[in-house]
Amino acid sequence: MLIALTEYAAKHGKNESSARRMALRGRFCTAEKIGRNWVIDENEPWPDYRTSAYRKDLKKIESFEYTESGKLI
Repeated sequence: MLIALTEYAAKHGKNESSARRMALRGRFCTAEKIGRNWVIDENEPWPDYRTSAYRKDLKKIESFEYTESGKLI
């Protein structure tokens, strides 16, 4: 289910502006802008590029499946 990016940031204990900046840079797989609002899948993990563990799990994060219309399965 898609939720607002501000809600997603609060859920992960992060700053709203940090989440928006990451969405603008394309760091989230499921973030999309609808009108002037950003939405993101609520189950997407918060990426942490500082750790090598994240790099090992990168394939898992990018393994989301989409329908022909581009919706997350």
